[in-house]
Amino acid sequence: MPFHLKPLLAAAEGLPPLFTLLAVMLTTVVIVSLLLLRLQQSLLAGYFICGIIVANSGILDLLGGGESEARIAQMSEFGVMLLMFTLGMEFSLSDLRYVRRLAFVGGGWQMGLCGVLGGLTAWWFGISVTGSILLAVALAMSSTAVSLKSFQDLGLESSPGARMALAVAIFQDLFIIVFFLVLPLLLDPGHREESIWIRIGSLLGRGGLFVLLAGIAARWIIPTLLNVVTRTRNRELFTLSVVGSCLGLAFVGGLLQLGLALGAFVAGLAVSESIFKHRILADIMPIKDLFLTLFFVSVGLMVDLQVAAIYWKPILALTLVLMVTKAGVITLIARKLGLVHRQALMAGIGLSSAGEFSLVLLQKAGHAGVWDIGLQQTFIASAALSMGLLPAMMKAGDPLGAKLEKLGWGRRKPVLPESAPIRKKMRLMENHAIICGFGPVGQQLNKSLIAEGVPTLIVELNAETVHRLKRQGQAVLFADATHAETWELTRLMQARMVAFTFPDATLTLEALALIREHRKDIPVLARARFASDVERLKRFGATVVINDEVEAARAVTDQARVL
Repeated sequence: MPFHLKPLLAAAEGLPPLFTLLAVMLTTVVIVSLLLLRLQQSLLAGYFICGIIVANSGILDLLGGGESEARIAQMSEFGVMLLMFTLGMEFSLSDLRYVRRLAFVGGGWQMGLCGVLGGLTAWWFGISVTGSILLAVALAMSSTAVSLKSFQDLGLESSPGARMALAVAIFQDLFIIVFFLVLPLLLDPGHREESIWIRIGSLLGRGGLFVLLAGIAARWIIPTLLNVVTRTRNRELFTLSVVGSCLGLAFVGGLLQLGLALGAFVAGLAVSESIFKHRILADIMPIKDLFLTLFFVSVGLMVDLQVAAIYWKPILALTLVLMVTKAGVITLIARKLGLVHRQALMAGIGLSSAGEFSLVLLQKAGHAGVWDIGLQQTFIASAALSMGLLPAMMKAGDPLGAKLEKLGWGRRKPVLPESAPIRKKMRLMENHAIICGFGPVGQQLNKSLIAEGVPTLIVELNAETVHRLKRQGQAVLFADATHAETWELTRLMQARMVAFTFPDATLTLEALALIREHRKDIPVLARARFASDVERLKRFGATVVINDEVEAARAVTDQARVL
């Protein structure tokens, strides 16, 4: 040990070990991420690199050796649980309703073909039946977060390729829910002497009990709790209640031996379709990136460079075969479902990597001793490498598709013409009004502005409303006003005004901050449910604020005079 490190380590012995480990990890993340941003590279790759650096630099030995390994495992489990909750929150049954053909047909063929190819190949190379099944499912899964973020970075989030990727990702989420229920049957060697029917019956019983409890919580307990908390108008208590609900259902899932991760995912699903969903997402989004960072860094911590160096050829070969095979299979499926060649290729590349659930399954398989350390390192490193390479592959996908078309690929008439993406429509809009929310107030404002000859753009989060407005020819975005990407799509720089027709001051304040970053001069009309929110909204940039209480009082007074 270098002499100059001894005083530092002696001082660190008095600090909580978990705090010290987190400090080292996150400091490394910041340094590496700044370097990667300067080089215009994916931050996701940086998270893996940080974990690898910490795990292989000797820092863990200095911080306690075996105890540090145990703490890493705990952090990894906690990171997975938080990640699963956010994924459950973003899962949308409304989205599934409108992309069900792409989801069930495209997703079913993708999981089936990729899973069969992966499983048979693993079995051919001598991996056990259990290991082959786990590996087949793990490698067939794709990264929802990385894929959709890459489409957004390229400005293609509304393209047919992105819709195909989203549909398949939704099917994969549905599939993994069911697979997590049967996972204990594959990974529980301690009860293999029991009858398979007894184990299945026990699993179904525990699963049924959990679904019942989760349904009760989602239908009555959580909404009632959030209703009570919302009346306090205390944002911190609201966020604490949401996190508490997540941990509570995760704990119940753990008690029933179904896993903390599955419990957290179901907790996310429990509130994903509630009226509180968008406020919860607004509160969770600022810390979601931290959850993802901890998870991906924890995966990097599992990579042993000495072992990986021995198996570098299999790692590179598996990564190449995985990405090329999945991209090819999904491209063919997308073409059969009607996408034009270039968009089918983008969908294929976007889903070609392994995913977050892949890493979760590989971690669990490694802990259960399904295969040896060499295979574990090969699979983990390959899955991580494919996810790290995906953003760069996506950037090359569109130029590659264009080049292939010039060489004669896809010249025949497409099965289904590519629909014009929303961004193309937005390019034609100028001097328009942006209306956030399409409730009764938004509908009346939109009608009045159109009657005055002012073009309007609706920002709405109700999928049915969005589809109805699209059929009517109304310019509309299915987007969240609290996301920076939304305001890029609205052509804010060319707009004449912004109106928030919903009275939630918390969401309006978050959106106002984003608007004022780009346009300090644009008039902003807002609503406030309570008088206490009026001055706060004006202070943060609202031009005019309509107070619901004042307007209601004026209307009641006017009506009382008539009676």
